[in-house]
Amino acid sequence: MTKMAKGASFYGSVLQFFDKAAAHTHLPAGILEQIKVCNSVLRMRFPIKVGKEVKVIEAYRVQHSHHRLPTKGGIRYSNHVNQEEVMALATLMSFKCAIVNVPFGGAKGGVKINPWEYTEYELEKITRRYTTELVRRNFIGPSIDVPAPDYGTGEREMAWIYDTYRAFNEKEIDAAGCVTGKPVHQHGIRGRTEATGRGVFYGIREACNNVGDMKKLGLTPGIAGKRMAIQGLGNVGAHTATISQDEGDAVIVAVGEVDGTIYNPDGMDIHEILKWKQEHGGIYDFPGAKVRYPREQRNMVLEVDCDILVPAALENQITFENAPRVKARIVAEAANGPITAEGERILLDKGVLIIPDVFLNAGGVTVSYFEWLKNLSHMRFGRMEKRFNQNQYATLIDLVERLTGHTIGVQERRFIARGADEIDLVRSGLEETMVTAYQEIHELYKRRKKITDMRTAAFVSAIQKIGSDYMAMGIFP
Repeated sequence: MTKMAKGASFYGSVLQFFDKAAAHTHLPAGILEQIKVCNSVLRMRFPIKVGKEVKVIEAYRVQHSHHRLPTKGGIRYSNHVNQEEVMALATLMSFKCAIVNVPFGGAKGGVKINPWEYTEYELEKITRRYTTELVRRNFIGPSIDVPAPDYGTGEREMAWIYDTYRAFNEKEIDAAGCVTGKPVHQHGIRGRTEATGRGVFYGIREACNNVGDMKKLGLTPGIAGKRMAIQGLGNVGAHTATISQDEGDAVIVAVGEVDGTIYNPDGMDIHEILKWKQEHGGIYDFPGAKVRYPREQRNMVLEVDCDILVPAALENQITFENAPRVKARIVAEAANGPITAEGERILLDKGVLIIPDVFLNAGGVTVSYFEWLKNLSHMRFGRMEKRFNQNQYATLIDLVERLTGHTIGVQERRFIARGADEIDLVRSGLEETMVTAYQEIHELYKRRKKITDMRTAAFVSAIQKIGSDYMAMGIFP
């Protein structure tokens, strides 16, 4: 196993994961170096008037790989944004897109601000100015680089980006494809908000359905009844927990948030937790908890007794210091880079199954891909076929009733004859993408005996796909 240095940075961990996987490929060293490095790094400063003072905003956009265009990746607003973090996230995006067979290169953006310290008007000015800088440097466009939401941003910011880009490119017919994660009424797509969390659920469910792997972990097959702990109830964590409980019958035993961690070995209703959080501004005093850990011990959510641990917050949460105390048999990386390289080594030595972020949280970019396709086609999914399918199903039901003499009830008829709408097709496409990608990674993991973990298998799969693109570019005579 590749030796991992203690205390490696997020970017350093990503590069170590890459090096570990690259050793299992047969690509030329030059191609591997090209795949490893970030192709374009844009670091910018721009002034914004906030109240009576002028603040200089630090921001980044990194395009990791141009093996396929456009490049794709979110924009985060956080005080912790720095160049290395954005480079790490852009690098992961390239591999993530390759793993789920989405034809983009990887990119990422970041603005070094705490968005909760600014008014909506000030955030709009920052977002529009950031977009203007990207336009001026040719770092945005439906065929160049397509941003999306990330930590601290959402539909609102994406709408501002789209409007700003369109102002500079008023005659571009595909301008809506310059950014994804937009509101549905502004060329967005249904299902985008839940996409990453839903993708995490599909990935966990597929892993739990593997009988051999579950037997090795001492668990029964299937996600139903599995005890799940969630770190972070942001967009990804909340949707992962909700869908896992409602559609997978998982049992939510612990939740960690900024104000602390709550735990109940008998399970808690995630809807009640989210309602309590909205009404009280936190989860610490949620009455359904049997054990509470205060703010300074909030990371205890990583150490509670559970079957599945879902880190859905920020990077570098499980390290060489706390990894020995992780009790979960499955760690599902909903966040980007929640386990450091040295933390992973400890978990693997303990026999923990790690479902890697580079695959598991690819639901967001998958549905962003669907939105981009919708913008380029200028047509909502399901518009042409929904009514046709509905009429066909209704005709089939009528035929069954005539042949059997059995009358199908109104509710049953409505359910069976229902044609697929956009949200149905998006969810179906996302499920197919996540299931297929997991099976590809797992098959590689089982077939290549020297590959000892799922992350390495995922990276090998991505590196080989990206390498094939570069080899096909005519580099060699």
